[in-house]
Amino acid sequence: MKNKQVFFQDWGLIDYKEAWDKQEALFANTVNLKIAQRNRQIASEGDEQEETTPTPNYLVFCEHPHVYTLGKSGKPEHLLLDEKGLKEKNAVYYLINRGGDITYHGPGQIVSYPILDLDNFFTDIHLYLRTLEEAVILTLADYGLQAGRYPGYTGVWFDADNENARKICALGVRCSRWVTMHGLAFNINTNLDYFKNIVPCGIDDKAVTSMQQELGHVVDINEVKKILKQHISVLFNMEIL
Repeated sequence: MKNKQVFFQDWGLIDYKEAWDKQEALFANTVNLKIAQRNRQIASEGDEQEETTPTPNYLVFCEHPHVYTLGKSGKPEHLLLDEKGLKEKNAVYYLINRGGDITYHGPGQIVSYPILDLDNFFTDIHLYLRTLEEAVILTLADYGLQAGRYPGYTGVWFDADNENARKICALGVRCSRWVTMHGLAFNINTNLDYFKNIVPCGIDDKAVTSMQQELGHVVDINEVKKILKQHISVLFNMEIL
């Protein structure tokens, strides 16, 4: 039975490692439930099938203090700061288990961690990424901003077809047994100077932007969260709890 109910949680401003540990716990619980139920199904083949427990889904929003994270396919040299430089920027650095290269998280940025069992929605990781991108594109459109995709790259971009291409949202996910974790980082009122200390997502010739920079004024981040959550729920046909 597909479970379209999704528990929404806003963790506010939270240390990256604390949020990662909380994510891992939710992710592991869902994966372990799927494994246990699959093993019971195999053991009871030929017998009357017992009813399975629906796997839970979560949608988390949060912000992080200044942090750089490097995905499994990333290059350490894409961080342009040494340990002293990190301290001067009041930032920390983590090697993590998502896909993608290096990125930055900080205040004024919406970080979203969907911890979904895609068996409840659709088992297509490329469609999953495109759907998250679409939620951001639609959110920006609600503010009169026309964004899109950059062929060959994940994320959401402005002017992807010319030399002014600039990225406003990065994506990096992990998926095991069709359960997802990690997610997207959407620049709202982000201090873009912090991106100067990395080669963002391993792309050294493209700019990074934010809603504040594109609109020319500070944006109500809580309003953006509400709009983004609504678009995610509609696109995935979720029932947000």
